[in-house]
Amino acid sequence: MSWYQVILACSIILLSVALIILIMLQESKSQGLSGVIAGGAENLFGKTKGRSFEDKLVKYTKVGTGIFFVLTLGSTLLFLFFSR
Repeated sequence: MSWYQVILACSIILLSVALIILIMLQESKSQGLSGVIAGGAENLFGKTKGRSFEDKLVKYTKVGTGIFFVLTLGSTLLFLFFSR
C-alpha cells in the first residue's frame, strides 16, 4: 500500500465516523402526515429557515455525504487503475 492509499483510507474512515455522529444527532421526523403538512410550511416560510441547529446538521450531513461519495469513488478508481 502506498502513502496516498493510506491517506484516502484513513480519511474515508474518519468521514464515515463523522457522518454517523451527525446522523445520530439529528431529530426524528416521525410526526406523521399531519406533522409534515402543518410543520413543513412553518419551516419553509419561517424567518429562521436554515439557521437552526437542526438545519445546520442537515446541511453538514449533505455536504459530508457528497464528500464521502467523491472520496469513495475516487479511491476505488485509484485502486483499480493505479495500484500496479
